Amino acid sequence: MTTDEIRFDDGAAYERYMGKWSQSAGRTFLDWLAPKTGWRWLDVGCGNGAFTEVIVERCAPAAVQGIDPSEAQLAHARSRSSSGSASGVAQFRLGDAMAVPFADDSFDAAVMPLVIFFVPEPARGVAEMARVVRPGGVVAAYAWDLPGGGLPYEALQAEMRALGVAVPVPPNPDASRIDTLRELWTGAGLADVATHVITVQRHFADLDDYWTTVLGGASVGRSLAAMPPGDFALLKTRMLAHLRPDAAGRITCVGRAHAVKGSVPV
Repeated sequence: MTTDEIRFDDGAAYERYMGKWSQSAGRTFLDWLAPKTGWRWLDVGCGNGAFTEVIVERCAPAAVQGIDPSEAQLAHARSRSSSGSASGVAQFRLGDAMAVPFADDSFDAAVMPLVIFFVPEPARGVAEMARVVRPGGVVAAYAWDLPGGGLPYEALQAEMRALGVAVPVPPNPDASRIDTLRELWTGAGLADVATHVITVQRHFADLDDYWTTVLGGASVGRSLAAMPPGDFALLKTRMLAHLRPDAAGRITCVGRAHAVKGSVPV
């Protein structure tokens, strides 16, 4: 499979597969960012609005603009009752991370949640965020540590590959390395660059909850659905060593992300 086969065209399925993870990591990210109230925000690669919702709930923004290349995801973002879209605080539009459709100095903060490894030219994407943020404003991102195994579904993908199942990967997984993030931010001329490691947990009610969730995943769902029944049964057996349900059948999974922030020089 090629990298362009990771398709984000189902906002509800994305919510279950990754949106909940994004919000969990995003809350810790915002605590670390410590933003001021009343900021104007840009959410680059906002997807189905999962992280935008957290900004609205926790940061009392004056406004949030979310951009994403998937109209299907944006439609889901606009439908979220708590995303702020109904009140006009949050607005969503088609947009490219490498050609942000806003004027210079339009925002107080620009963020890129779980997106940097999907950007064909990450340095260009960071430069675009810096361009549209005012002097003194903040440019920040968080991304799963893909090379270091931080993706919450890393064990599943590893077992799939061991069984000969091709799993698509983002165009630039190395962009999520913490040293690479620092280099991208300093290379864009941002000041006071800092990085942070975020570790989050998520609980699945049982094995059925887990498998239903991953079958809707943009990166693995179609590959899982195409597996012969015998191979899929073998995969589920092999995954038991990783999932390890507790006495109540509940499963706990862990994800690790790298975060970076910097300010636009005054």
